[in-house]
This record gives sequence, C-alpha cells and structure tokens, in this order.
Amino acid sequence: MPHYVTLIRYTQQGAAKIKESPGRLDAARKAAEGVKGKVHSWFLTMGKYDAVIISEFPSDEAAAQFMLKTAALGNISTQTLKAFTEDEYRKIVASL
Repeated sequence: MPHYVTLIRYTQQGAAKIKESPGRLDAARKAAEGVKGKVHSWFLTMGKYDAVIISEFPSDEAAAQFMLKTAALGNISTQTLKAFTEDEYRKIVASL
C-alpha cells in the first residue's frame, strides 16, 4: 500500500482545544481504518510543524479522502507527501 508523510499544523481552534487532541488522534486512527488505511506513527514536533504522521492507504484517493475529512473538522491544516519505501526507491532508481 502507498505510504504518506503528513505535516500537521494546529489551527487556532485546534491549539485552543489542545487538551482534546489525544481524543482527536484516536478518532483519526479509526477514520483511517474506515477507508482501509492505517496511521503507523504520530510524532509531536517542534518548529514549523506541530506534528507528523506516517500512514498508509490503499490509494491516493483514500488518503485524500481521509485528509480532507480530518482537516474539515477545523483543528489542523495538513501538507501530505507521498512516500516511497526503500524497496520502491531502489526499483525506481534501478529503472533509470
């Protein structure tokens, strides 16, 4: 399944309700499973982004659906990067 790295920034609303954030993360994990995806890792970060998640979804469409539904709640904004595993990277480079 395709992997994704998502960079997350809390909105003003999300930061104001930061104590609810662990529950929102639990709900996001369930929402990912609802579209046959999985959140593998979540990291609180320092710097320009507040958190990073590593996930996988069966398709780009499923990933986009999950990200749009999550962002629509108004607590975060996201920037999602499609990621390639090391094996996928090696195949791509070998094909050059």
